[in-house]
Amino acid sequence: MNALVTGASRGIGLVIAQGLAARGVRIAVHYEKNKNAADAALGSLAGTGHACFCADIGEPETVKSLWDEVCAHFDRIDILVNNAGIYHHHPPLETGFKEWRLAWERTLAVNLMGPAHLCYFAGQAMARGGGGRIVNISSRGAFRGEPSAPAYGASKAGINSASQSLAKALAPKKVYVYCIAPGWVETEMAAEFIKGPRGSEILAQHPLGRVNLADEVARTVVFCALDAPAAMTGSIIDVNGASYLRT
Repeated sequence: MNALVTGASRGIGLVIAQGLAARGVRIAVHYEKNKNAADAALGSLAGTGHACFCADIGEPETVKSLWDEVCAHFDRIDILVNNAGIYHHHPPLETGFKEWRLAWERTLAVNLMGPAHLCYFAGQAMARGGGGRIVNISSRGAFRGEPSAPAYGASKAGINSASQSLAKALAPKKVYVYCIAPGWVETEMAAEFIKGPRGSEILAQHPLGRVNLADEVARTVVFCALDAPAAMTGSIIDVNGASYLRT
């Protein structure tokens, strides 16, 4: 079994890749810039046959090239995990229009359009091959709002909607789509916020007394990728330590 995990060189993506590899899955480790980190990630995976692939998820033609390269190397992909994402700080009352526009364009390109294109390629290939699983990483920000990064919240709300639409479209072909919505997660990318001036405010949101662990999100992704029943397709699963509750 083979999986493409985007943004797998560090953070949540790395732990997801490690969790899948520990279950015997061969991993296509996607990264954008940091080859050293990707090589280190590759070396940390259990088993053999894994490989690294470099691509800018925010560029449509590059996404297509990534998919083609991964499929040429692995023959087929059984699991797609859309984990790669970015977060731009652009509060609407403090941001110039040029910066505002660029934040929206880049955030939607990477967080929504890139994953949508990969879902398109994966969905078609998996349908032809008899089935497969797609796991998209969303955020609690899709529900609670992101006042300092509205493009981020919008991109994740788009991922939620796209995942559910794709779940309905692909279910007859045994392609199942799941969506995971974490809150703050203890990763390198989040550290600057958690340890910064907003740290006490962020921790106060979490009744566990800590933010979520990357392993907690990764184990949920691995469950969806390998073990979740077909009847769960279309689910959006909160993994936020009760920091934001919805009904």
